Amino acid sequence: MRLSRYLTEESIKLEMTTVIEPPSENGSISKWRMDAKILIINELVTLLEASHRIGNRTKLVTDFVNRERKATTAIGNGVGIPHIRSLQAKDFMIALGRSTEGYDFDSLDNEPTHLFFVMAAPPYDDSLYLKVFKSLAEMLQYESFRQELMNVSSPGEILRAIRAME
Repeated sequence: MRLSRYLTEESIKLEMTTVIEPPSENGSISKWRMDAKILIINELVTLLEASHRIGNRTKLVTDFVNRERKATTAIGNGVGIPHIRSLQAKDFMIALGRSTEGYDFDSLDNEPTHLFFVMAAPPYDDSLYLKVFKSLAEMLQYESFRQELMNVSSPGEILRAIRAME
């Protein structure tokens, strides 16, 4: 699967800018965590917008948030793969947001999430969606690959690293 075919330099953000305030002492951690996820998802959907293949932005964000409410998409090892099939996706889309500091995205290993591969596809596009997800998961199992993605300094270098793994 040629993942690099679907990822463009315009859909890669080397340093995410979402600011998450620390939880209040008397607030619910689970509510704070979901509010933080909503902010992060908003930034990631902005990356998908570069493709000009989304319908209603607000509905797309809501679809991602509802998906996160079911189960976290932060798989561990600093990686999150928020993914949905949605009527708001006119075609398959993928983007990458990177955070040096990392975010609490309710990861399975309780560690910060640094690499966010966000994917959206129309509801009828299971085949491509699943192939890309599988290919991405296989690449991301290697610590050396994850480190390379964290250390490169341009979107072009991210694409080259992905092409080298394909």
